[in-house]
Amino acid sequence: MTDQRVAEHDGITATYSETDAERLLEFDREGNRAAIAQNVDGYAMLKVRETADGDELERYYGFDMALDHAAERLGVSPHDLPVPEAAEDMGM
Repeated sequence: MTDQRVAEHDGITATYSETDAERLLEFDREGNRAAIAQNVDGYAMLKVRETADGDELERYYGFDMALDHAAERLGVSPHDLPVPEAAEDMGM
């Protein structure tokens, strides 16, 4: 069985998790990090942060825009970001 919460591609690791309040998608590329957070109910805007518990950098309605910002922070194309299956429905 594959883990639906972790995905890797070309040196980038993406990890999906949930807390009591948020759904989190964290990316790591050679120590550079970006995180996308959404409330656990799944209807609020997505917040891009440097880390899962870091300060909010920007908010987006769409998952694609949040992925663009995360990719920019990591210095890669948004198409290079792996997205675990469990996180595919993030965004409004």
